[in-house]
Amino acid sequence: MATRPRWYFSLRSPYSWMAFRDLVTRYADVADRIDWFPYWEPGLQIQRQLNESGMELAYVPMTREKHMYILQDTRRLCQERGLEMTWPVDRDPDWDISHLAYLRAEDLGLGREYIDLVSQARWARGEDISDPEVVAGVARRLGLDEHVLALAHQDEGLRQRGVAALTKVYQDGVFGVPFFIDGFEKFWGIDRLPGFVAAVRAKQD
Repeated sequence: MATRPRWYFSLRSPYSWMAFRDLVTRYADVADRIDWFPYWEPGLQIQRQLNESGMELAYVPMTREKHMYILQDTRRLCQERGLEMTWPVDRDPDWDISHLAYLRAEDLGLGREYIDLVSQARWARGEDISDPEVVAGVARRLGLDEHVLALAHQDEGLRQRGVAALTKVYQDGVFGVPFFIDGFEKFWGIDRLPGFVAAVRAKQD
């Protein structure tokens, strides 16, 4: 069975946020034909398990120069899309909290709705999505018991699925987000999304 086209996203990335919006609004047909995988910098427990398996994610800390460029670049991209963005301040972030909650929301058939609400919290209001209370608020807006998502990062089964998800990142050679894969073809960055869309659509013609 052929592997379906797929994309990797991170809830911490403004480029993933904009790619998500483009996918579900401009390219909804493609969004429904591809697999969605999260990518994040894991906490110590998940990182330890990855290390024990000899896997090292291709993550490089951001330099000041790159950070300043991203501030300019995301401002331009937001203006093109009519979006207003509040840049959040991340203090000692724990990305397991928001990303493992995504896996739980996806189990419940609410993955995209969760991404949308968490992205609004992070990029529209500048909230800390590593705060379980913020994730609890998202759960309430989804009509769920707040603990279902806010405490997802404490679930050992979900942590093991987090290891599996990041193993997939490693195996696919993903080094940034958004990252799109169609067969042997790889597309990195929001500006490559149209090319990925065209490749996926061409297979349906």
